[in-house]
Amino acid sequence: MAVSFYDSASGLVRRIYERRIDAPPILDAATEFPDAQKFTAEWQAIRDEALAVRIDKVPRFHEIMPEQADISANDGLDWRMFVLKAYDVAVPENVARMPVLARILGECPEVKSAAISFLAPHKHIPRHRGPFRGIMRFHLGLQIPSLPDGRPATIMMIDDEEHRISDGECMLWDDTYPHEVMNLSDKPRVALLLDVWRPHMPVDMEMLSRAIVGAVQLGMRYRGVSYSA
Repeated sequence: MAVSFYDSASGLVRRIYERRIDAPPILDAATEFPDAQKFTAEWQAIRDEALAVRIDKVPRFHEIMPEQADISANDGLDWRMFVLKAYDVAVPENVARMPVLARILGECPEVKSAAISFLAPHKHIPRHRGPFRGIMRFHLGLQIPSLPDGRPATIMMIDDEEHRISDGECMLWDDTYPHEVMNLSDKPRVALLLDVWRPHMPVDMEMLSRAIVGAVQLGMRYRGVSYSA
């Protein structure tokens, strides 16, 4: 299969960042994202707001970003994203439906994107890599199904290592490493996903990161994407 322009550009950007920023797959939230505790402290209120959203009205990820169809529309099962902000562009009608989360986001300017992720039962997000080491990915478990043995039923394979989080638990990680996600249960998985600005980048990488964010914002406005549920 031919490599698309998107894939080629993503690979080039990723290689530039890898040469300049040395980062492990799993990051220390207390050091790299101290405001993580604001979200974990309110996880139950955030969960209640998320569960009040009608899942069937939330767009699928590939309906927001068609270039992600390979990982979102791959198996006919839903991966839906209730987006509150995307690269600093807020979705006011969605923000208004989650006031607790909106308040915390207002206190955390380092959070560039925020969404509630609804992963259908038995959904598999295939192995892939993010292109952009200028941000870090934060997951907070809101409603994580359990297996009969009590373990979380959602597995995240990051750089070939298995990771699981339970309700109220969080993980900060670098999504430029290969990763995939599997929901092994008969219930949906609900999680908060944040894109967090990476602190202490070299000056040239910070400038490049700001340029990338600006380009993404322009692309969103040009396409007129609707994030509303």
